[in-house]
Amino acid sequence: MKLGFNQATTLENSNLATDLELCEKHGYDYIEIRTMDKLPEYLKQYSLEQLSSYFQEHHIKPFALNALVYFNNRSEEDYQQLINEFKQMLECAKELQVPYIVAVPLVTKEKIQKKDIKESSVAVLHELAELAEPYGIKLAVEFVGHPECTINTFEQAYDIVQTVDNPNVGLVLDCFHFHAMNSSIEALKQADISKVFILHMDDTEDFPTGSLVDEDRVWPGHGAIDLEGILTVLKEKGFDGPVTVELFRPEYYEMKAEDVIRKAKETTEEVITKYL
Repeated sequence: MKLGFNQATTLENSNLATDLELCEKHGYDYIEIRTMDKLPEYLKQYSLEQLSSYFQEHHIKPFALNALVYFNNRSEEDYQQLINEFKQMLECAKELQVPYIVAVPLVTKEKIQKKDIKESSVAVLHELAELAEPYGIKLAVEFVGHPECTINTFEQAYDIVQTVDNPNVGLVLDCFHFHAMNSSIEALKQADISKVFILHMDDTEDFPTGSLVDEDRVWPGHGAIDLEGILTVLKEKGFDGPVTVELFRPEYYEMKAEDVIRKAKETTEEVITKYL
């Protein structure tokens, strides 16, 4: 099983150049590049061509651009800005040979009916997929396990992806988000596993449903998520994609970046080698 690193894990104590150096040193296979902050910071000093050359010359490879945020239920003005941002991401992904772009649903305090969320999401994903097709790049929708996210369970996200019915549109299954709003193991058992493009590995403190936030994440295997249940289903269904560790823990940001990267790899491997 290939192992990836999501840069949120060292969000406040490292940068892209350092993450690459340390992930290469500690044997990671892939990296998910944060386009909201770490990539723009990198490009103040280096070029995309230099980043592309780095990947060509080293073992570690780019796995996803993370992320196109709040893609659904936007105003017309916001939507046009989103499309322009996505086109730029496609060019970046092409240069770096990145196979996936992660798309994150709208998070809002506004109450929106599920039928309107689905209608908007399906329409937008159709258009994004059409734009991405010439590049050979796939879209991975990441539901967020919080009440204020418009798509916050596996079941809801899977239904939308199934309705889109495009082989280039699938899901990010983040174990934290799966747990946080009580997504159904039974729904996962019934799902077409080829629709799970990316698996995020993490764990969490044991807070009630609906109250969890990203900062509650802990090392894989050190929390309350039924990782055994999730991974057993994935194994039975033949999932063989990379596993990416993604943590947002504030106290981990106070550690040395290398210690976090090493510990994240150790704890992730301890969990996944039992199942995948």
